[in-house]
Amino acid sequence: MLFTFLKYIQPTHYFQCFTKTKGSVFPEVKDLPEFVLSKLSRDTKYSSERAADYDLSWQAMQNGYVGDAPTYARFETISVEDNYHFIRKYFNSAWVFYVLLLRVFSFHNPFKEIRAWLKTRSVNRVSVGTNPIFYKDWDTFNSSLLKESPKVSVVIPTLNRYTYLHDVLKDLETQDYSNFEVIVVDQSEPFNSEFYKNYNLDINLIRQEEKALWLARNTAVKHATGDLIALSEDDVRIASNWISSHLKCLDFFDSEVSAGVFYPEGQQIPKDRSYFALASQFATGNAMLYKTVFTSVGLFDRQFEKQRMGDGEFGIRVYLDGIKSVSNPIASCIDVKAGTGGLREMGSWDAFRPSSFFAPRPIPSVIYYFRRYYGKKAAKLALFRMVPLSIFPYQFKKNKPLLILGAFLTLLILPIVFYQVFKSWSLASQKINKGPLIETL
Repeated sequence: MLFTFLKYIQPTHYFQCFTKTKGSVFPEVKDLPEFVLSKLSRDTKYSSERAADYDLSWQAMQNGYVGDAPTYARFETISVEDNYHFIRKYFNSAWVFYVLLLRVFSFHNPFKEIRAWLKTRSVNRVSVGTNPIFYKDWDTFNSSLLKESPKVSVVIPTLNRYTYLHDVLKDLETQDYSNFEVIVVDQSEPFNSEFYKNYNLDINLIRQEEKALWLARNTAVKHATGDLIALSEDDVRIASNWISSHLKCLDFFDSEVSAGVFYPEGQQIPKDRSYFALASQFATGNAMLYKTVFTSVGLFDRQFEKQRMGDGEFGIRVYLDGIKSVSNPIASCIDVKAGTGGLREMGSWDAFRPSSFFAPRPIPSVIYYFRRYYGKKAAKLALFRMVPLSIFPYQFKKNKPLLILGAFLTLLILPIVFYQVFKSWSLASQKINKGPLIETL
């Protein structure tokens, strides 16, 4: 990674990893086009030119650079002071202090760490993504892919959400793109086949007795007759240009994956997701990809049934394979967050908050994913960072005072938290020993 200290704050981020071709996503600054450089600001307060270059590369990625400039294949070690400078500039001061504590308690020279921490106190924090790169040709782009009108297979697994499913099917009826089928894998109980008869859609209905989300998606992909797969859910709302916007993104950026953006009902798209960028995450509730991507990396891993992080795991496989995935704010969707059905009925709805006090924390599939792709050390750093913040319920996850209180509360109930994490780690080990359950297409 560009700066060493990112491994403490973002230990399980896609961009921490090099792809199979030993490349990164971070562009070499000397090869960036002028219209991109004009959006960046060189920081001359770093002690080395290399650190200043890495900072510019970071800015380019955060501001939405999607291009063909050569990327760094290796990163040189940057001084401790420059690392503190970087994290002070882009992260909350609480995380800077957190890194200091980790460094001191992991036997790094405390005098050197504290001195560098103190020397960088004057560094002001900068909000990333406030000056995004604008792709001026997007609005006038005449997509040849849209002209070709390839068939799209829209995949929707559902479980006991007919009321919500009705809304998204009605949204699909209004699409400005017509060459698509809808593959619904229905696991509902009771099953209502009559529900599907009144829609003006090409619906391929698959009844699945087993309550299994990833099996449902895999089955749908296998049955898809389209060259492109659009992944959706049964509790979202989509605009009439949802399919066409995904197709246009694939064509405009010459990418194989268009990763759409979610935002909660009644809110707006988050600012840091409101512009095009290389996708740093993958969500199976809003994406379009060529079917050949599944041929390259396999289907979804069924180790994640009734658990969490299955889409993240698929996303890292796509990233490691060197497949370009673009975060697409135009093809956004509203997350209705249905209060019933789905994973709420057949498994773990939240990744880090267990269903009971002595249940594993986090859900074992999370540690399975972390360990498999990032290693044990990074997995432990991720747990150390995330577990204390998960003590309070999900609805308080953006309440900063409660998050801080939760970190202190973790110390008070440390034996219980340790038991929860140890149990999850052990169950994850069983998953790792069993290996991935990934079918090829």
